[in-house]
This record gives sequence, C-alpha cells and structure tokens, in this order.
Amino acid sequence: MESTANALNWFEIPVDEIERAQDFYEGIFEMEMTPMQEMPGMKMVGFPIDMESGKVGGSLVESDNHYPSEDGAVIYLNANPDMQIILDRVEDLGGEIIMQRTQISPEIGYMAFILDTEGNKIGLHSNN
Repeated sequence: MESTANALNWFEIPVDEIERAQDFYEGIFEMEMTPMQEMPGMKMVGFPIDMESGKVGGSLVESDNHYPSEDGAVIYLNANPDMQIILDRVEDLGGEIIMQRTQISPEIGYMAFILDTEGNKIGLHSNN
C-alpha cells in the first residue's frame, strides 16, 4: 500500500435494529444518514460523505452476518470540532460513555469510547 493511500476504504457498524441505531448516530452527530440500496437480508444506512472526495465512508448494517459487539476492532469517528458536545448527547440517546474525553497528546488530540445503542464500542477522536 502506498503511504498516500487511505488505510481504510469502508467501515460497517453492525446493528440489531437499524432504525434505533440510525436515530442514535443522527442524534449524537446532528446529521442525516442516507438510506442505501438494500441487498437480500441486509439493510444499510450510510454516514454522509462526498464520494468524489476520496474520503472514507461507512454505514450501519443490519443482517444475519453482522453482530454488534464491544469486543474486536474499534473504529474512531470524527468528533470535531468539539467532542464534548457529542458526548453530552450519548446517554440521552440511549448510549453509554465508557471512557471520557482523554488527551492522547497535544499533536494528536483527544479520544473517548462510547457504547452505542446496539452494544458496539465506538471510538471518538477530535483535535480539541
């Protein structure tokens, strides 16, 4: 892989109930997710992204092959410009904060961990 290439091309967050998970993520980030074409046995809603920008995109996925878990790989969602605003919404929308905003370093910024409404451990990252 070239050093200029994204290490991540796409991500999927497994969910048990797509509508509940969509409400949670739309609520904490105050954005609208986009319904995606359904495939047999699979429902998906996408995070906002300009596909021509080359930025990484992803979705929530409900299927028999996707299992929510707080174990395994962790993805970090962009919580800029102020992570605390997002963290302040998590519990009201049915999630749980499992690690509060913590500085990684002045150069890298801050991180936190939440459990979403489906039981997935999700990382948040922001510069401030």
